[in-house]
Amino acid sequence: MDQNLSQYKIFYEVARTGNISRAARELYISQPAISKAISKLEDSLGLSLFSRSSRGVQLTPEGQVLFEHAAEAFDALNRGEQELKRIQEFDIGHLRIGVSNTLCKYVLLPYLKTFIDQYPHMKITIESQSTAQTITRLEQRKLDLGLIAEPSSRKDLSFIPVMEIQDTFVTTPTYLENLYLREGRDTNVFETGNIMLLDQSNITRTHVDEYMAEHSISPHQILEVTAMDLLIEFAKIGLGIACVIRELVQKELDSGAFIELPLQAPIHRRTIGFAYHTGNQAMALKTFLEFLY
Repeated sequence: MDQNLSQYKIFYEVARTGNISRAARELYISQPAISKAISKLEDSLGLSLFSRSSRGVQLTPEGQVLFEHAAEAFDALNRGEQELKRIQEFDIGHLRIGVSNTLCKYVLLPYLKTFIDQYPHMKITIESQSTAQTITRLEQRKLDLGLIAEPSSRKDLSFIPVMEIQDTFVTTPTYLENLYLREGRDTNVFETGNIMLLDQSNITRTHVDEYMAEHSISPHQILEVTAMDLLIEFAKIGLGIACVIRELVQKELDSGAFIELPLQAPIHRRTIGFAYHTGNQAMALKTFLEFLY
């Protein structure tokens, strides 16, 4: 569009009212300014938009074509303004969150429940995916917020800590007792037991693999799954020894349903929190950050 938008606005009002003086009153500008703007627009387009008479102005066929498009454009702008007003009045916005299934269930949901109670009109989209995918989409600004383990390199991301977590190995007393009966009590359970881990695309698995390499732990039999919930459920039925987040099975540990394997040194604790791109100025994100604080 080569013309100034104000010229189209003037054209639209003159065409809508059919009268230059009336359009001048509604736009709060002089009649000569109206006439000059219309003439400039006609000159630039190389055709007449109005036919003038003592009774006012009428659209030419070409002017009618332009008016129909201008009406659609200004109607769209008006709807946009009304939508923004509605967003401001009702705290409506669109918050896009990336999170793993595990963190969504155990950490995010309690936050969302309270947030939605305060902002019931907020639209929320949740992408269930790996932490690596969430970080990539945050950096690309395709997500507003991510609930992730604190990354070693943040680049343009800000991080708000929420909690610390501890990875650990658990199993049922029955599984461990059967393993000792079969292999002897001096057995290395990591070599003779069924060790259940998240798959290698998961950042948690990377963290655990680094720990095992550091402490020369080499499982001989590994069962890989894609979700922490499955690890917990498989451990509950006595399928093996699962590496899980202690905070997620604390109830089972307290009740004795699970026992924790003793380790030479604990696995390094990790920090879970909300991450967002520092350049993201979305109102929905600002609202959620204010809610957090």
